[in-house]
Amino acid sequence: MTHTSVAAYAAPAPKAPLERTTIPRRELGAHDIEIEIKYAGICHSDIHQVDNGWGEGIFPMVPGHEIAGVVAAVGSEVTRHQVGDRVGVGCMVDSCRECDNCKAGLEQHCTGTGNVQTYNAIGRDGEPTYGGYSTHVVVSEDFALRIPEGISLDAAAPLLCAGITVYSPLSRWGAGPGKKVAVVGLGGLGHMAVKIAHAMGAEVTVLSQSLRKKEDGLKLGASDYRATSDPATFEELAGRFDLIINTVSANLDVDAYLSLLRAHGTLVQVGAPEDRLGLSPFSVIGGSRAVAGSMIGGIPETQEMLDFCATHGLGAEIEVIPAEQINDAYRRVQASDVRYRFVIDASTI
Repeated sequence: MTHTSVAAYAAPAPKAPLERTTIPRRELGAHDIEIEIKYAGICHSDIHQVDNGWGEGIFPMVPGHEIAGVVAAVGSEVTRHQVGDRVGVGCMVDSCRECDNCKAGLEQHCTGTGNVQTYNAIGRDGEPTYGGYSTHVVVSEDFALRIPEGISLDAAAPLLCAGITVYSPLSRWGAGPGKKVAVVGLGGLGHMAVKIAHAMGAEVTVLSQSLRKKEDGLKLGASDYRATSDPATFEELAGRFDLIINTVSANLDVDAYLSLLRAHGTLVQVGAPEDRLGLSPFSVIGGSRAVAGSMIGGIPETQEMLDFCATHGLGAEIEVIPAEQINDAYRRVQASDVRYRFVIDASTI
């Protein structure tokens, strides 16, 4: 198979600073499209994987699964996209297409070959996948999403991971009028959860360590904002919520948060800490409460999310940076010093 080389930023080894390099991209297949990447979001999971926090990675590693750009070329049998279309790529670039989950539009849960992650994975061609911290990417047309005109490409990029990660559980567990939703953490995921839950018609409360971002949370659509460092929060909000979305990648006292749910309420875990979470069985037996997880969304639901965001005028709150600032951005993400998503201007790569 022939390749073309493109510029990218890669971590040459675990925990190493990212540096400018070149990587191979496959030539267009009949059903592939080439995307000129305009913007790539920096997700906390990029840092976890560069640090080998979720297991042994494939290096050199080019992170980035929040990709927004424009179609630069199409394969001979492509029907979904045309040159010039605004498109995005999220957390996966392939799957078996044949298992029950794939046929149901749940490609993220592919039970055949498993989904192929946008980076830090081996594609079905046997080659490593490289992500969006690069100038171009070649993907199957089936795994590229249409970005509606109502969203700017820079604000759309984080929707391809952060947006769908919170949209899916909010939709599945019925966030809407008459429902009380709590969002734990106001970061890259949490700020989109607040925006989307509010747009769905739910009453939204942010649960954060401190009140430092309270003004932001209320502007984004929350009607209440509480500090979890204050024990009174857990007393005053006991039994209040129908749904809690936990977006943080840190170990929390799960039992304390479960106490905030109404009977038959659900706590959905979307943040992915590197250590195990523990809970008392009585925290779920009492009130018949549930703890659930949610993993991004399939291709149809991701398109649904993008269309929903365009209809409601939603995009991520972003800080656009040149590629040379990626390593500094990583440090700032780890220090919670971003409001609320760094986005790389790919023209600077």
